Amino acid sequence: MYRNLFPRDMFAELDRLQRQMSSLFEPSPSIRGLGRGGYPALNVGSTPESVEIYAFAPGLDPATIELNLDRGVLTLAGERKADLPTAAGNGDIKTTLHMNERFAGRFRRVVSLPDDIDPGAVGADYRDGVLHVSVKRRASAQPRRIEVQ
Repeated sequence: MYRNLFPRDMFAELDRLQRQMSSLFEPSPSIRGLGRGGYPALNVGSTPESVEIYAFAPGLDPATIELNLDRGVLTLAGERKADLPTAAGNGDIKTTLHMNERFAGRFRRVVSLPDDIDPGAVGADYRDGVLHVSVKRRASAQPRRIEVQ
């Protein structure tokens, strides 16, 4: 009865839409959270001495990366220029782009840091397309062994 009212393709489309919606709300495979797919991709971890942030951003000029730490919030911002194909030597010929999967444009990522960080002890290094930011913890917050007399 329903197949007469609705075309067969509509059921396939509804099934596809239902699968997409359920995948958005499924629990994350990681106990730490679900990646949101922002640019640049981030890995954030911690040791007893520091918080380590890795931002995977190939093709950026390190001088254009803005990195700010304010009240326990680390902000990473910048812009990635588009590298689109152009006609070689002739400006009159238009180039058609068939696929563009590389992110281009302004970006901004924000990471909340724990309360025990030392804002005066932050280091950043950009090498091989990876920005590594290390934020040291306060010495008073680090675990220490106390000798019993």
